[in-house]
Amino acid sequence: MLKTMKYRLRPTKKQAHLLERQLEECRTLYNHFLEARKRAWEERRTSLTYHKQAVTLPALKHYCPELSNVHAQVLQNVAVRIDLACKGFFRRGKAGDTPGYPRVRGAGRYDSMTFPQYGNGCQMTGGVLKLSKVGAVRVVAHRPLEGLPKPWTIRRASRRKWYVTIACEFAAQPLPPTGDAGGIDVGLLRFATLATAESTPCPTFLRTDEKDVQRTQRQVSAATRGTPARRKRRAIVRRVYERIANRRTNFGPQESRRLVHRFGIIAVEDLSVNQMVHNHCLAKSIQDAAWSQCATLLSYKAAWAGRAFVAVNPAYTSQDCAGCGHRHKKTLAERVHQCVCCGLTRDRDHNAALNILRLGLQSLGRVPRSSGLQAGE
Repeated sequence: MLKTMKYRLRPTKKQAHLLERQLEECRTLYNHFLEARKRAWEERRTSLTYHKQAVTLPALKHYCPELSNVHAQVLQNVAVRIDLACKGFFRRGKAGDTPGYPRVRGAGRYDSMTFPQYGNGCQMTGGVLKLSKVGAVRVVAHRPLEGLPKPWTIRRASRRKWYVTIACEFAAQPLPPTGDAGGIDVGLLRFATLATAESTPCPTFLRTDEKDVQRTQRQVSAATRGTPARRKRRAIVRRVYERIANRRTNFGPQESRRLVHRFGIIAVEDLSVNQMVHNHCLAKSIQDAAWSQCATLLSYKAAWAGRAFVAVNPAYTSQDCAGCGHRHKKTLAERVHQCVCCGLTRDRDHNAALNILRLGLQSLGRVPRSSGLQAGE
């Protein structure tokens, strides 16, 4: 299994300048490969492959010696990225979507470079990362490197912060078994409601700092384009968005880890978030809650821990009674489930969580489909 580990880099001014130059060379090469593919199709109606573009790198280095300042496998990875972008474009087109053609990367729009093999151009020893053409860069090693390192990606984040992300291959480490099973219903009033009637408050990362976002963006709009004042104000906007992203990124792993440690079986809704955000009244709140991120984290953390994870069809989980199965349609404004058949009264989200848990147990074969609907109570 693969696990991603991320470390903060502390390059010197000279090292940061060298990293910036390497990213700029990768950006130029990316745009060259993209233009070559476009020109080959328009002039000769031929499609260039990764191999056809990768073999041109030695000749490109002859005409553009600056490319020699970048590790060879990093340049090859640029060709890989172009190939994946074009394949994705044609795949979505065949599927009936309306994809946009891969774009030319403008200045400052190419933020990462990848070393495909550990030890070939990059190697971390202690608190130092040895990078080809750059030197020994200090690393904030807040935890030891685990497993067998695979690809390494150097990324420039907002406000010129540098990070290294390492994909490590390691064996799964199952947690001690637990007999508890949890059904999880996500929402906007409460982020997650469990089948045990417990709930987690819905975080509002963006809305909490929305006034700061609006204020700083107005200051950017008031500054003249191309001036130092505008660049400084744009840096402030990036800092506000970075703070929001950091809070959201911190919440997801903590919440998913808490659930994985507690439950041996985890059942969630298989939500189509991309379709749900078409509702412009709820789109901002749905994206701010980051349902998809938490579901993805739950799935792979459950696999590491040896837990059973299942995503069930969310249809009618809020409408069906968890006691007798009677279906009673409710609007979003109705927050209490009141069954007209069996008289059951409970919170709407708690009722949905019980239905999700029942469907999850049925899909795993833990309870027969003809059994009662009180699973999890």
